[in-house]
Amino acid sequence: MSVPIRSIWEKDTPRVHFEAFKGNERTDVLIVGGGIAGLLCAYKLTRAGVNCMLVEAMEICGGITGSTTAKITLQHGLIYDQMIRRFGKDKARLYAEAQEKACREYARLCEHIDCDYEIRDSYVYSMNDRKKVENEVCALNRIGVKADFSDARELPFSVAGAVHVKDQAQFHPLKFLYTIAKDLPIYEHTKVTELMPHKAKTNHGEIPYKKLIIATHFPMLNKHGLYPLKLYQHRSYVIALKNAQNVSGMYVDESDRGRSFRSYGDLLLLGGGGHRTGKQGGCWQELEEFAHKYYKNAEIIGKWATQDCMTLDDVPYIGQYAKSTPDVYVATGFHKWGMTNAMVAADILCDLVRGKSNPYAAVFDPLRSVLRPQLAVNAFESTVGLITPTAPRCPHLGCALKYNRAEHTWDCPCHGSRFTEQGEVIDNPATDDKK
Repeated sequence: MSVPIRSIWEKDTPRVHFEAFKGNERTDVLIVGGGIAGLLCAYKLTRAGVNCMLVEAMEICGGITGSTTAKITLQHGLIYDQMIRRFGKDKARLYAEAQEKACREYARLCEHIDCDYEIRDSYVYSMNDRKKVENEVCALNRIGVKADFSDARELPFSVAGAVHVKDQAQFHPLKFLYTIAKDLPIYEHTKVTELMPHKAKTNHGEIPYKKLIIATHFPMLNKHGLYPLKLYQHRSYVIALKNAQNVSGMYVDESDRGRSFRSYGDLLLLGGGGHRTGKQGGCWQELEEFAHKYYKNAEIIGKWATQDCMTLDDVPYIGQYAKSTPDVYVATGFHKWGMTNAMVAADILCDLVRGKSNPYAAVFDPLRSVLRPQLAVNAFESTVGLITPTAPRCPHLGCALKYNRAEHTWDCPCHGSRFTEQGEVIDNPATDDKK
């Protein structure tokens, strides 16, 4: 019997619905995109008394947000030792503080929301590099985060070591988001077809605005900010296992190609099989083979996939969209850690659109240097995609699409757009179906 490709969050949570936009309506802050980042921005702005509006082309939480594994933690891989060496101790400390603040905000909000919020210890492990783990523990302690070395003995295999941080959390993302969304000024099935200075055209009318927040996962304005070069997308896969040995903590491999583990009730959520969107990877087959080896009596009761925008330096882009767009803001590049980074984005952008300073804004500034090694990789992939003579092509910037046999989709290796076999757009930055 085949397992439906749908996250467990979507299976057990009834959607909330909102009407489409009608006519012309003015707003001080327009938010485009109804995922977790856009919703948290709308929530914080509304609570701050700001006149705002959120428009979503389809339904809220219908994209990447509904496919997360929903870990709430300041641990985003083994990044802090590298961050200290790249940016200095102060910026690394501010990044960690921003994440800690986001964790505290979730804890506060979840006291009043039935969303299966649970305190869990977090572990980032390495299969073969103990020294890398030890360096990360030292780095975290240097910037004021309590961390220690662990053998991660809950895992079904041995590891070189893991960085252990106590009192992080996990939750049910859709139960949380549908609750906070209920009273927000949201319009679904309202697609922005054109953005002009201080005016957005939609399929249902025009929306004049003073400030604009683009929270569409991959930014939609190609003419500004160099985002097609500053970002690429990475695809990853999850299976939900019943009758598998569960874990009390949250675990993630420091490698992009490694495994992640967390519990949800009596289920084990196993993640991995990742690859750059449009490239080959292990996909669900890799996870199923792993489960067969380590959890022989387990049953796969669900599976799904997701993808993440990755920046040049592992730090999200949150702030002013481009130098040429002073009233336009962006939140993107969450690097697989959308739960806390979306809350960080809402905190920063809520301040910036009101003309207030924010102590963390400089760390995430989208206008920072692009001179990173990943820039050359992104430029190469874009060039190859453009000169490859095969069809079909992506309507975003014209790259050749690759067929994803695991998911039966057409995927763009340049910027991560995805389409059904019939050509209907699934994931942006493309906004139109392929021809």
